[in-house]
Amino acid sequence: MPSGLRARLRSALATALSTAALLLAPLATPQAAHAQPTSASPKFEQQVLFKAAQDPGYACFRIPAIVKTADGTLLAFAEGRVLNCGDAADIDIVLKRSTDGGRTWGPLQVVNDGGGDTHGNPAPIVDRATGRVWLAETYNTGRTDSASCSIPCDRTPHLQYSDDDGATWSAPRDLSPEILPADWNSWYATGPVHGIQLTKGRYAGRLVFGVNTETWDGGRVTANHAALIVSDDHGGHWRIGATDTWPIADDGTFRQKPSELALAERGDGSLLVSGREQDGTDLGHRTQAVSRDGGSSFTATFHDLPDLYAPQVQGSLLRLGNRLLLACPADPDRRRTMMIRSSYDGGRTWDSVDRGTVVTTDWSGYSDLVRVDADTVGLIYEGGAVDARGEIRFARFTEDWLAPRRGPDPVTADLAPHARPAAVLGGAEETEGVFGGALRFDGSDDAVRLPYRSALPLGRKDFTASLWFRYTATTGEQPLLWMGGVGTSQPQVWVRGEPSNHRIQGLITVRDGAIAPQTAYVRTNTAYNDGEWHHLVLRRGEGRLSLFVDGMQSSVDDIPGSVSRNSPFGVHIGQRMDSRAFFTGAIDEVHVWDRALTDQELSDPKALRSPKDTVLWLPLDHVSG
Repeated sequence: MPSGLRARLRSALATALSTAALLLAPLATPQAAHAQPTSASPKFEQQVLFKAAQDPGYACFRIPAIVKTADGTLLAFAEGRVLNCGDAADIDIVLKRSTDGGRTWGPLQVVNDGGGDTHGNPAPIVDRATGRVWLAETYNTGRTDSASCSIPCDRTPHLQYSDDDGATWSAPRDLSPEILPADWNSWYATGPVHGIQLTKGRYAGRLVFGVNTETWDGGRVTANHAALIVSDDHGGHWRIGATDTWPIADDGTFRQKPSELALAERGDGSLLVSGREQDGTDLGHRTQAVSRDGGSSFTATFHDLPDLYAPQVQGSLLRLGNRLLLACPADPDRRRTMMIRSSYDGGRTWDSVDRGTVVTTDWSGYSDLVRVDADTVGLIYEGGAVDARGEIRFARFTEDWLAPRRGPDPVTADLAPHARPAAVLGGAEETEGVFGGALRFDGSDDAVRLPYRSALPLGRKDFTASLWFRYTATTGEQPLLWMGGVGTSQPQVWVRGEPSNHRIQGLITVRDGAIAPQTAYVRTNTAYNDGEWHHLVLRRGEGRLSLFVDGMQSSVDDIPGSVSRNSPFGVHIGQRMDSRAFFTGAIDEVHVWDRALTDQELSDPKALRSPKDTVLWLPLDHVSG
């Protein structure tokens, strides 16, 4: 069927079915600690905006983006994927419009018909001086299967615009002569998230959006580039501005690969750029950079944020006065639990997951944020009960629906050199311990979390972890110490009780070069859940991974590699890194050294309380604050 006829049929069907769906679809409340809003409660409401069942002609919708025009119309973009949900098949850019602040939406429009190719990665930008809405996008040759684009991928940037609030659109123009240099000759991606127009200082009026690209040398990808694209003549001409390039070694490893850049203008006029980080050797899945010259250059290279827990996924930014919002999933392992986190210092630090606001505990993925009006924020995001690609939702909420800014947590001392106190979460209480006091955990939300510092990741080193524990739980996962990431593919170190399996288990997952992650585990044959104090040691050294409980040893072969590379990084006592399990019982005297203690040292009480080579040392005697 010709693509023009296909588009007209889709549009006619969509008009009828989308209108019916809007009349029938109920508003859903967030799956969060926030109950259904009452008339006196801060307001939250959401609806399904794009879904194959209500928008015929498409197998899947992905990659949302949203802007508010100068006249107040909301424009919600997405990729309409015709054949399947793959990234490189027949894909159109589609749009729905709302003239009442996102309460109701018009029918689906096809803004850019792929015609069998991939036309995607929408990055809309509003010029508030002219009223024109620009839409940057990327093309590549389409496939008929669901596989990814072949390497090198023939991706090229394009641009079109609307002068009537998105009702009609210009023919796209190829931007390659302006922003596609010869060595950006493989992957090329615009956005995918809204760009911005600067409002402050000498660069006021400048239009900016982000791209990420790759260089191909004829045999392999050799570099990744994260860049800003700018225009100073209201979109008439565009140029490459700030650029950060990261080489990829012969063995396929690299430090960082910043991509899918979200932008926000800070109160002082500088630009905060937040990106997805994918498989680099640096810690974390979020990375940031700053520009102080309107996007012409970065003040420094992108730097990772190891304690900003997120999976490998795109995220979105929005500034509300002195508060910055970041929307992205909060589960550090998988795309689920969409969360809004705040920064009150221009993005230098971000809310931890226990301080963020959960939008849904469903599977969730890409997103974008928009200021609907003075009191309301809009969030468009991928979500689904069984798959993050199930549908695209639009949520409206007031700022006071977000979790309020919280004061400092209570703390307990960390006696390691140059360490800051550790946060005590959920109300963990002091109790009698083996050496003075200890902390009691209720199994619900109690934990101790250490603030990130560069000494904590153990990398490829040998190490020894020691702690005392007591508990009586007969079911559930009982996490004692967790360092690093979570899941089957992220470097990590942990030890936990597994009473249902009648054991204590210690585990490491490592990355070594570009090979797949590998895991080693060591187990006891009893759970030690008798309510008495027991001493536990997990040691890596001399080619072995050993677990001792009260001096009884289990041991397996070690595996080479880093236990803390590329994953989001946290150190938790009594809690899984992804907050999906908490310990019920008491823990005392947690100590980690970045070397393997000898058997003699393990039997010497003085050595077990020695500060030498200490990474962390939590006596857990006292909670203050």
